[in-house]
Amino acid sequence: MSLANAPTTTHEHDTAATLDAIAHAAAWVKGAIAPTVAAERGECTIELPLRHAGRQRLTLRYEIVGDRALPAVFVAGGISAHRHVTATAAFGEAGWWQGQVGEGRTIDPRQHCVVAFDWLGADGSLDAPIDPADQADAIAALLDVLDIDRLQAFVGCSYGAMVGLQFAARHGERLQQLVAISGVHRAHPYASAWRALQRRAVALGALQCDETHGLALARQLAILSYRTPEEFAARFDAAQVSDGRVRVGAEDYLDHCGATYVERTSPTAYLRLSESIDLQALDPGAIRLPVTVIAVAEDRLVPLSDAYDLVERLRGETRLRVLRSLYGHDAFLKEEAEVAAVLREALEDCVADARAEVLA
Repeated sequence: MSLANAPTTTHEHDTAATLDAIAHAAAWVKGAIAPTVAAERGECTIELPLRHAGRQRLTLRYEIVGDRALPAVFVAGGISAHRHVTATAAFGEAGWWQGQVGEGRTIDPRQHCVVAFDWLGADGSLDAPIDPADQADAIAALLDVLDIDRLQAFVGCSYGAMVGLQFAARHGERLQQLVAISGVHRAHPYASAWRALQRRAVALGALQCDETHGLALARQLAILSYRTPEEFAARFDAAQVSDGRVRVGAEDYLDHCGATYVERTSPTAYLRLSESIDLQALDPGAIRLPVTVIAVAEDRLVPLSDAYDLVERLRGETRLRVLRSLYGHDAFLKEEAEVAAVLREALEDCVADARAEVLA
């Protein structure tokens, strides 16, 4: 891979900023915590050989929260996630993982430099097959641009966990520990069948010159695969007759999910990233670093049996934590306290090791 140009960011770095970073790092080692954290956004252009589409010129858009002198943690979510993980003074809108990342939370930018980016293909400009391994290589290229030699941790959820496993296998020398939540080394055939039908819904909408409606329907089908029958039984009432037709209790909720999704997602981005999940194929034996696997017993997209298979085949130190949740695959977004407890356990050793290295 080659870097086409240096990144452009929303903040300039000068000697004073460098001295501030050193001072902040020293305060962190001593246990002092600054009341606010810096945040910056930027983008860079790289050239990257894609596994199924040849060499491509690509723009990577990233966000960094926290002091660059602190240990770096890369955070990645599902295919709908993006670079904005948590709200800051600079970027005040809520992030997609606000419950886990932020001052006083488990991944605290006063103690970590939190890095995230927009997935390859997220803007709809890359209309080609995208392998999870391509995403991992793009992250490695981004770290080169940002002068980050090694990550203290990669925390990935859903598709992000798949990409994290690829990163651990392909760039293991640049990673201390991986936390993989609700994502494993393969796409289960049942889950792939769900996604294939969702993509057909988009295609059917396009045939009817109504691609947006097709995308909304695909999102509604996806929601059913993310959640559980138990949640819907507790949450929604029985069907009723309204204006001469039967309307079930969940329809308003599903309509809302579809409508909000199409406002922020292009059909091309959805299709290519949905396909990318199904391209996941990895030998866990290639990973020889510490991995914490968090699985959800009720997850219908990532069966518990696949999590067990992953853990048995990994070659490094491994933890498996199994959660129970009505929210199924979406537990990483909804079960904040339970996920935080496992994340805290996984990160404690990394933080202790990083402090020891700085003090040495």
